[in-house]
Amino acid sequence: MDNLESLVIARRLRVPIDAPAGSGADWGEVAARQLDAALLSVGFKCSAALLERLSRLRGETVVDLGVRILAAVRGLVGDHVQHNAYFIDFPANVPDTLEFWVGLLREALLDPVAAVRLQPPTLDLLTLPGYGRYQHTYADLLAAHAELIPLAGDRVTMLELGGSLESETRELYFSLAGSEVPPAAEDLAALRLLASSCADQPERIPVRENRAVVNEVRLAAGRPLLVDTVTDVLRLACGCSGGDVTLAVPTRFRSLRRAERRALLQALDAVASSAKLGDVPRHREQWKRLGERLHPHEYPQFPRAAQVFEVARGARRAAGFDSRVEAALSAGRTADAVELLENAPGALLRRLDHLLRTGLSATAVLDGAERAVAGASGRVLLSLREHLQNRLAPAAGRVFTNRYGRAWAAPDSRSPLETEVLSRALAILDEEITRRLPDPGELIVDPGVLDVALPLSGKATAPGLGMLPRGSLSAVDGELLRFFVHWRQTERRTDYDLSALMLDAAYDNPTHISWTNHTNGFAAYSGDLTEASGGASEFIDIRLADATQPIVIPQVDIFAGEGFDEAAEAFFGYMTRDAEQKGRPFEPRTVRMKSDLRGSGRIALPLVFLRDDDGGWRVKWLQLYLKGHPGFNQVEGNRVTVSLLARSIVERDYLRVRYLADLLRTKSSSAGHTTYIGLEAPAGLPSGSRVYTPGTLHGLIPA
Repeated sequence: MDNLESLVIARRLRVPIDAPAGSGADWGEVAARQLDAALLSVGFKCSAALLERLSRLRGETVVDLGVRILAAVRGLVGDHVQHNAYFIDFPANVPDTLEFWVGLLREALLDPVAAVRLQPPTLDLLTLPGYGRYQHTYADLLAAHAELIPLAGDRVTMLELGGSLESETRELYFSLAGSEVPPAAEDLAALRLLASSCADQPERIPVRENRAVVNEVRLAAGRPLLVDTVTDVLRLACGCSGGDVTLAVPTRFRSLRRAERRALLQALDAVASSAKLGDVPRHREQWKRLGERLHPHEYPQFPRAAQVFEVARGARRAAGFDSRVEAALSAGRTADAVELLENAPGALLRRLDHLLRTGLSATAVLDGAERAVAGASGRVLLSLREHLQNRLAPAAGRVFTNRYGRAWAAPDSRSPLETEVLSRALAILDEEITRRLPDPGELIVDPGVLDVALPLSGKATAPGLGMLPRGSLSAVDGELLRFFVHWRQTERRTDYDLSALMLDAAYDNPTHISWTNHTNGFAAYSGDLTEASGGASEFIDIRLADATQPIVIPQVDIFAGEGFDEAAEAFFGYMTRDAEQKGRPFEPRTVRMKSDLRGSGRIALPLVFLRDDDGGWRVKWLQLYLKGHPGFNQVEGNRVTVSLLARSIVERDYLRVRYLADLLRTKSSSAGHTTYIGLEAPAGLPSGSRVYTPGTLHGLIPA
């Protein structure tokens, strides 16, 4: 139950309480106020309702619950580890880079044992004694820094009173399972835990990966499976074997029990129509491996299921839908392709830009699209809307991102689309999206959320504190901006390097801060750590008022060792504070954003910071990973790629909350409910209000 409780607290910032009230003479009120003070030290606070409920519990109960609450929020903000720094006085007294290396070399030459290793023909500066390892304890670091001076601008995240653990778990489960947005890997893991703990099961699960996870529970309980394609069955089989339900990585199937084989073949037989057999060749090898475990020849009562494996082995032909469309397009029969695609509305809309450039009458293509929009998902409509609005003006380049956040950029060689064509396409989409939106009743929108991008995919976004979808913009307040990265290796020596690339307004004239350049006129680096058996932290401090370049791109490079998805722990975040606050290199109440690093690339690009014309700063979420080199990645080696990617993201017109808010206002009525959209839920909303905050923005995506 502790895992479920921590999950609810971290994901919903709500504290579920099942414990009964204590006696009036108990010390629960004292313990509740002590907990509130402890929470404030890491940037959290109990709401009035939560504090009042805690005050009515027994003191021992509050203490036990408080320990679990503190553990959950400290992990959320990154305060569950000790953040030491290589340079003990950081950001003060950071040595000049050349001075630092000369000092290390001098010390090595004075050490007879070390001097032997410095003989020609090669000299590896990274192996100098004392380099890359902490030279002081965490207690020494604390003693070297003054206490943080609390200011009103520090982050205070409110923890709300939840219902029972059962009700909170159910609400979170239904929210994740019913999302219209493809999930992150962490969401799938959370969904699996929740599905096995909740008695109620949602009937509508639009995202296929989510459906596979829920089907695992249904299969184990002997309940009917939610499948309508053959690929749904393959995903379920992968999930049952502990494999990848996204089908991106081949699964090694386990031996299945007879009841499981029968249930899977029965479900497969029910959906394996001739039209759907065309989906089998896409995952031919995985189907062949699954057939070796299911033994379809032992179940003659399921003949259509057996045909699936015949197609996989090549014994039966089945033309896939995509291949028929491609054949028509290759033969120049665009009208036939459009007619075919109308049977799959989502596929037609995903190809709309291409179809409009094939030479077929734009009117005919848009007529087909107008007939198709009613049958496509809301996420497809919004994704196409975002795509087309970016075709109104030439782009600096095209960014391609896979499901793991791996990104690459290419010049935009597409021919432009006529303004009249784009205007009609956008009008078709706007009309259909508006039709699907609910009546919001009284609509209240926090202006701070208007520039948050709509979460059209969650695959590359690891949940965390202050996380927003890629393309979101938010203000940066404070005089000092400080990035941090922490990692802990699993087995091999692992060296991550925190760096920052600085560019001018034309994304040119690059400079950087890294282990090869410790300081400049406005930034300082905390020092390079080259192994992390017990965990390691690096920081970069930037005085925003003194910054000479308006674009700052932090990045984390894997110089050696384990990848982000192999390390025992790896996370990135940033803090803001005023210069007078002092404090340690890491102060949890000044953390504005923190999230795990887990992409498959070797270079992480979480954010880009941009200075406005009025001198203020904003942050735009990137959440990208570059392939990089197997080792020795440095900021100096990827400046061109990073600059192009950052520019493509910054200049892209993302579909934001502002768009849906404007459409919702056209449907607002005097119905007896309230809809609130904001960065945080305020106190005092009417009972039964629909509340959408960053963690639940996916609920705004229409079905």
